[in-house]
Amino acid sequence: MNTFIPDDPRLALIAESYGRLLGRPLVDSGREIALALWEAPRVIVAHGTQDDPVFFYGNRLALQAFEMDFATFAQLPSRYSAEPLAREERARLLERVARDGFIDDYAGIRISANGNRFRIAQAEVWNLVDAAGVIHGQAASFAHWQPLP
Repeated sequence: MNTFIPDDPRLALIAESYGRLLGRPLVDSGREIALALWEAPRVIVAHGTQDDPVFFYGNRLALQAFEMDFATFAQLPSRYSAEPLAREERARLLERVARDGFIDDYAGIRISANGNRFRIAQAEVWNLVDAAGVIHGQAASFAHWQPLP
């Protein structure tokens, strides 16, 4: 399940956007970015700008939390990371991020591929925006998740 994912040009954008918007580094900048994101001590996920955005990245902890391998995760529309009843709340969250650039106070319920529910808290969600101001998607990170019955 946890196979290292090779470098992808969008990975640098995950870290650069976080630093630009939140004013602090997401990962150790002294390391190769793909490895630093993969081994980060927190979940890091990112999706593109499609009408129904699809995840293009999930680090090793994301794959553990969502109980998926990378190939499966990278084909998942991000809305399916939330239960059907929580999708409206998730949509409001993404609207806030689109408007404000980032949020750092999100909490909610997520669901794994095996149907296991878990609560996330103090999640950060930010726009993947390049130096020219073009938005390429959104990313999220959270350090803790708690399984629910």
